[in-house]
Amino acid sequence: MSELVSILNIEAIDLDMFRGHTPEGETRRIYGGQVIAQALTAAYRTIDGRVCHSMHAYFIRGGDPKIPILLKVERVRDGGSFTMRRVTALQHGQQIFNLSASFQVPEAGFEHQIEMPTPPGPEGLMDEDELRAAAGSTEQRRTWPIEVRPVDPMPFGQAPIMDPTQSVWFRARDPLGSDVALNQCALAYASDMTLLDTSLRPHGVDWSSGRLQVASLDHALWFHHPSDFSQWHLYVQDSPSASGGRGFNRGSIFSADGKLVASASQEALIRFR
Repeated sequence: MSELVSILNIEAIDLDMFRGHTPEGETRRIYGGQVIAQALTAAYRTIDGRVCHSMHAYFIRGGDPKIPILLKVERVRDGGSFTMRRVTALQHGQQIFNLSASFQVPEAGFEHQIEMPTPPGPEGLMDEDELRAAAGSTEQRRTWPIEVRPVDPMPFGQAPIMDPTQSVWFRARDPLGSDVALNQCALAYASDMTLLDTSLRPHGVDWSSGRLQVASLDHALWFHHPSDFSQWHLYVQDSPSASGGRGFNRGSIFSADGKLVASASQEALIRFR
């Protein structure tokens, strides 16, 4: 079982109650995308024949990677076309995260979308490990279950002032099959990986300074079309605003053939002390 599928393989412990685990090696705090994906997976466990079209989440406390996450699902509404679920993630008896997700019976309707930009394709671009190695870094880092290849990377070990935009190609490292729920949960996991960084690019911030405090505050996703997330997707991101110690970020996620499959938004804490 791949690491990503293992993360999403949450354990049912009671009616509408599930338990999620963090991969070994995480020592400081739980990656936000993991909690998003596990909570969406828990919601899907109470759904039949409907597909998630939107989810909205708040990060309340930092997660403890040393203990499991308890996921409690509330069946808010089961309507004729739409179903609503609320998921609360708990550790040490306290909420660390909550998510509201809406699911719809698939139907046809009006369609339009923005056009996908045409940056260089993923072939020939370096992933983050290769970028660090090319800069002479010998630091050993965890290999994530998501492969990321930046189109316009910030130079490793430097902090130039750049536009508040970026694009990356990303995909799951292992095949996911055709299950819509699994692919959506994997995409949700990945959507938190680079989005926050976009709001830092125009400020010349050096991550290694030890003075940067960052954390995701909320996260929203809208799913427009099913896709196979084990294939390359383009994540086009921008940050329209930063103020009050917070950065606001947006993202459009396209399949390689140009279809807009999802949209994301996030506000994050970005403090430089």
